[in-house]
Amino acid sequence: MHDLGIVIVNYNTRDDLARCLDSIAASDGRYAYDVVVVDNASQDGSAEMVRAEYPWVRLVVSERNGGYAYANNLGLRLLGYGAQEGASARPRYALLLNPDTILPPDGLDAMIAYVDAHPEIGAAGPRLVRRDGSLDRACRRGFPTPSVSFYHLVGLSKLFPRSPRFGRYNMTYLDERQETEVDAVVGAFMLMRSEALEQAGLLDESFFMYGEDLDLCYRIKQRGWQIRYYPQVTVLHVKGASSRKNSLQATMAFYDAMKIFHDKHYRAASPGVVNWVVDLGVALLRAKALLANRLRAPDRRRVASA
Repeated sequence: MHDLGIVIVNYNTRDDLARCLDSIAASDGRYAYDVVVVDNASQDGSAEMVRAEYPWVRLVVSERNGGYAYANNLGLRLLGYGAQEGASARPRYALLLNPDTILPPDGLDAMIAYVDAHPEIGAAGPRLVRRDGSLDRACRRGFPTPSVSFYHLVGLSKLFPRSPRFGRYNMTYLDERQETEVDAVVGAFMLMRSEALEQAGLLDESFFMYGEDLDLCYRIKQRGWQIRYYPQVTVLHVKGASSRKNSLQATMAFYDAMKIFHDKHYRAASPGVVNWVVDLGVALLRAKALLANRLRAPDRRRVASA
């Protein structure tokens, strides 16, 4: 049995994927890992590259781009998750990893050792940084409750980033080097204890992309596990390499995810007026983002980001 099963979902990011796999191959440490690449119907030769250059990787080629949750679940099932008969062969940990990440040599070893030392942890993530060295703020998140989302969307989180109340969306009130319990870590690097994943279940495929990691963390915490941010490990995250291939689809999926998450976890317990405001706010933000992108030149269009 491997210590770690790594699932990487790829969609037309061949060069990023190669760099990511090279960084995994260069990893130091005592732990054995199994790597699964799920190719989401890419058209850039990604699958052929993996077959030719990375024979130690298990490759799953999907005939359709079913989304991030769908593809991750294909990989997780191959590792034995989601089926009772595969329990004995499952790795001790599962890692969701984006192809546009580059790991430090000791990153996998340090993350596993950290979670090994804290049996209360169900999932953990490292400090993710962008190419310019700035923090990828999505790597430590508060759940987007109606109030937290409101503070973020009206700009109070930017005006008062050091406020524990207003800055909870990206936990900007905490030093980025501070190890802490959080509501959620990002699916670009989400290390999960097998028992926690099995209890919570696989990713919700109603999310096409965005939001499925928040939802999974929510369900892991519901089962009594902790989610931890561990900044002693730093991972480079190029971010958006796949979603930039189709900024329209990515933007639509981002705002769809907001509504799906609210409907699933908060709608039943929220007053009608709150639900109405959330629905209206998501619709207006979606329209604004789509219009802004349409007015930009194709090479300057942006994708939504947490």
